[in-house]
Amino acid sequence: MTSTTRDPRERTFFRRLQLTLRALYHGSSPTSVRFRYAVLVVDLALIAFFIAAPVLRSQPVYLTLDYVLAAVLGVDIVARAIAWSDFRSWIRRPIVWVDLFVLATLLFPETLFNFGFLRVLRLWTLINSDFFWRTVGRRYDDTRVEDATRAIAALVTFVFVMTGFVYTGFALKHEGISGYIDALYFTVTSLTTTGYGDVTLPGVWGRILSIITMLVGVTLFIRLAQALFRPTKVRFRCPTCGLSRHDPDAVFCKACGTLLNITNEE
Repeated sequence: MTSTTRDPRERTFFRRLQLTLRALYHGSSPTSVRFRYAVLVVDLALIAFFIAAPVLRSQPVYLTLDYVLAAVLGVDIVARAIAWSDFRSWIRRPIVWVDLFVLATLLFPETLFNFGFLRVLRLWTLINSDFFWRTVGRRYDDTRVEDATRAIAALVTFVFVMTGFVYTGFALKHEGISGYIDALYFTVTSLTTTGYGDVTLPGVWGRILSIITMLVGVTLFIRLAQALFRPTKVRFRCPTCGLSRHDPDAVFCKACGTLLNITNEE
C-alpha cells in the first residue's frame, strides 16, 4: 500500500484523536471534568516532587521518579498540543514555554539540576491556566476566591523558587546555609522582613538577593491581603465604558450608568 493511500486514514485517525483530546481537555461533560480532575492530581504530584526534590536527590529512587514524571509530563504536553486548535498560537503561550523548560529539567536532571528550582513555576502556570478554572475553579470564577487563589499561588511559587535559588547558590558553600530547610528559613524570614540575622547570605550578591526577596515578598503579601480583604467584586465588562469590576448586586454601571445584566445564581 502506497503512502498516498495511507494518508487519508492517517489524517482521519489524527482528526479523531484531536477531537477526543479536545473534548477531554476543553469539554464540559462529566467525563471531561473527571478526566481533568485526574490530570490535576498528577499535576499536584509533580509539584510536590519538585518541592521535595532537593531532599530526595540523595535517595536511590530519585532518578526513577524523575524519569517517570518526565514521561507523564511529556505525554500531557503533547496531548494538550494536539487538543489545541492552532499549534502556532499554542506554542507562543508563555505558560507552554515554562512547561517545556520544566520537562527539560526532568529529562536532564543531572545537567540541569541547578535550574531545577524553577520547576516550581509549574504551580504558577497551573493556577493561572484556563484548564484549572474550567475544572476546580469553575464555580468560583470571577469572584474573590479566584483572586485570592492566584495571589496565594504566586506567593507560594515565589517562596519555593527563591528557596531553591538560595539552596543551589549558597548551601554547603557558606556558613549558615547547610541544607534546604536553612534556605527555606532564610527566604521566609527575609520576605516577611523579620530579619532575625541568624541566617544571612554573604557578599554583595547575597545582600542583593536579600533585598529582592524582601521587596518582592512584601509586594506579594500586599496583593494577597488586597484579594482577601477588599470589597467583593465580580468581573463583568460594561458594554458601554468597559469597566470590568462591579458590585455583585449592581444594576447599573457606576461609571456610565448603563443597565447591566450580571448573572446571579441566587
